[in-house]
Amino acid sequence: MKEITTPTLIDVAQLRIGMFVHLDGGWMSHPFPLSSFKIGSATQIATIRTLGKQRVRWSPERSDLDTAAAPGSPPTLQPTAVAPAVAPAAAPPAAAPTEMPEAAKKRQRREAVVAQRASLLLCEHQFAEATKACKHATELVPIKPQEAREQTEALAQALVDKMIGQQEMCIRLLTEAAGDKASLHALNVTVISLLMGKTFGLSAAEMVDLGVGSMLHDIGKIELPERVRHREEHFTPAENQLYQEHVAHGVTLAKKMGLKSGATLVIAQHHEHADGSGFPLKLNSDRMTTAARIVSLVNRYDNMCNPHVPSRALTPHEALSLLFAQGKNRYDTAILGAFIKMMGVYPPGSVVQLTDDRYAMVVSVNSSRPLKPRVMVHEPRVSRDEALMLNLETDPRLGIRRSLKPQQLPNESLDYLSPRPRVAYFFETEVMAQEIAA
Repeated sequence: MKEITTPTLIDVAQLRIGMFVHLDGGWMSHPFPLSSFKIGSATQIATIRTLGKQRVRWSPERSDLDTAAAPGSPPTLQPTAVAPAVAPAAAPPAAAPTEMPEAAKKRQRREAVVAQRASLLLCEHQFAEATKACKHATELVPIKPQEAREQTEALAQALVDKMIGQQEMCIRLLTEAAGDKASLHALNVTVISLLMGKTFGLSAAEMVDLGVGSMLHDIGKIELPERVRHREEHFTPAENQLYQEHVAHGVTLAKKMGLKSGATLVIAQHHEHADGSGFPLKLNSDRMTTAARIVSLVNRYDNMCNPHVPSRALTPHEALSLLFAQGKNRYDTAILGAFIKMMGVYPPGSVVQLTDDRYAMVVSVNSSRPLKPRVMVHEPRVSRDEALMLNLETDPRLGIRRSLKPQQLPNESLDYLSPRPRVAYFFETEVMAQEIAA
């Protein structure tokens, strides 16, 4: 068994394929899916050298270096055995114990549970880090607008870097959502909007503008009294007018920050509708940018799932159904269709009953295979902590029969599945899943 040592520093010029490195500064400071990983290519080495770091940490005992080291390369730091004076006779190799099928099945399940937990913890860590950065940037807007712009653009660029180049991505439901409501809403809208932008093939620059605009779409609300920051049915005409002014305030702040026009137009148009029924300018689809049309839809979806008054929340499936039924004219047809396809008929967070009558909660949807989500199933004989996500794609005989409200679940299933009052989303790439599984 290898002794685990503290990671040591190494000059970036000495990096080699096979080294297990640790990049400090958080996942937003580099384009890699994970902050700790084994270098697998010369391209990764070149990318690390462009980060401006003189040295990075690496773990020799977790590395797999070529024994034919090049001159000047760092040693592998593997302990060497001292040869005895008289070599003992070679013992015959011990036969590997045969693993019984039942034991193998239990071991595989334990390994799958560990990998599943690691994957979820990684997403939650990244979401919390991004939420914290979003909140900090927002707080800087009225006092240091230029710095606020730089931090927002950096966060948007980091999110885009994680998405660009990944062929398949999963939309992931988080079990914990740390942060204030405003930041949670902003990040939810940003993550889903960027995934939509990727679907529509927006350029890297357009994606960053979309990320900045969606993150700051409600920034004008900081200029409003608290009582009118969230539109209510009982608003008087004067209160409704005051609420609508957050768009104009947002555009003013965007100009003070020096945002690019693409991001500013998202802020200006995020309450406009394709049929001209929105505000403040009653623009139709032809006069809205693609990014603004995306954010207009995603913003509405998240507000339906996560309203200011939690008792009014719709399930993700209900919200999607209502958007489809009532939003055919209000939202761009192509964008609405792509949104439904990407989120799946049963978006993450939906509580469902399977065709074998078991109850489950959708926890992840692969945007390229939305009709076959991963679900957490209520298994009375398995503790919730040990529950495995079931991939419906691997069992063609099993499907979803219907969607339910949480209160329609039997008490035992409600306690087991524990649907959250607020729905928080993040994304997971295939590369992330492969790295974790390794």
